[in-house]
Amino acid sequence: MYAHESEGADFFAKAYASGHITGFFQIHEHDDPRRKGSTGCGIVLNGGVTTEVKVGKSVEETEIFLNGIKVEGKTTRTVVEMMTDEPVLVKSCAEIPVGCGFGASGAGALGTAYALNMALSLNNTAKNLTEYAHVAEVVNRSGLGDIAAQSNGGVVIRRHPGGPGFGSIDRIPAPEARVFCIVLGEISTGSVLADEAVAKRINAAGKAAMFELLKNPTLENFMSQAKDFAANTGLMSSKAQDLIEAACASGGLASQAMLGDTVFVIAPHSQEFMLYEALQEFGQVLEYGISTCVPRLLYD
Repeated sequence: MYAHESEGADFFAKAYASGHITGFFQIHEHDDPRRKGSTGCGIVLNGGVTTEVKVGKSVEETEIFLNGIKVEGKTTRTVVEMMTDEPVLVKSCAEIPVGCGFGASGAGALGTAYALNMALSLNNTAKNLTEYAHVAEVVNRSGLGDIAAQSNGGVVIRRHPGGPGFGSIDRIPAPEARVFCIVLGEISTGSVLADEAVAKRINAAGKAAMFELLKNPTLENFMSQAKDFAANTGLMSSKAQDLIEAACASGGLASQAMLGDTVFVIAPHSQEFMLYEALQEFGQVLEYGISTCVPRLLYD
C-alpha cells in the first residue's frame, strides 16, 4: 500500500517483514546501540508481520495494536519516536508466533519503519530504516541480531555485530526447504540476556558454534551446530530435547529457536510426510519455508 491521503488528511502505508529464527549466537555489548548486537546464524522465514501505519489529524496519540489487541509495543514505539514527533496509529498482524523465537518484534519494527517512511515521505534509504529498527531492538532488549538477518533474507551468518555500517553478514547457499515449527512455550529474551551466568554460557557456546560452522558452511552443519549450542547453553527444555530427538530419528534436522521454547525442523523433501506425522504427536505443526525476501512495501 503506497502512502495515500484520505479526506480527513490522514496518511496510510503498509509494509511487510519476514520472521527469523536464530540457531546460535554470541552477545556483543557496546555503549553505542548501533554497534551492539550479536554474531551467529539463523534462517529467515516466509512468514512474518504485516504492519500498517496511519498518521494525520484523526490520530491524537501513538497507539500500537498487534493482531487486533492494544499492546505496549516498546520496540515499535521506539522506532516511531526516532522517526517522527507526530502521533502514529500502528496496526501489526503477525503470521508467526510472538515471544517464541520467531523475531516478531524485529519484523514489526522493520515494517513500522518502512511504512512510516512512506506515509510521511521521509525519504530514508533502506540502510537508515534498518538502523532505526536495529537500535530499537537492542535498547529494548527484545533482540540483538534479527534485524540484520531480516533485512537480507536466506540462511544468514552474522559475522560482525551491529547495525548497518558496523555489522556484516554472509549467507549459506541453501536449497528451498520446508521448515516445520512447534511452539512449546515462551522465553523472555530480555530476562535471558540480563542473566550474566547464562550470557557467559551463550558466548562460549556461540563462539565455538561459529568456529565450527565456518569450517563447513552448509545448512546441515548449521543445524548440527545449533543443536549443540542449545544443549551446551542449558537453554534446551526436556520437552524440546525429546522433540528434537524424535525429529532427527525421522530424518529431519532439528534444533531450538533462540530465544524461544520452540523447536524448528528442516525437512528434506523425501522425508516431509514422515516428519510431519512424527511431529504432530508433540503439538500443532507450523509450516514455513526459507525466504530470501527483504522488507517491502505493500500496495492495496
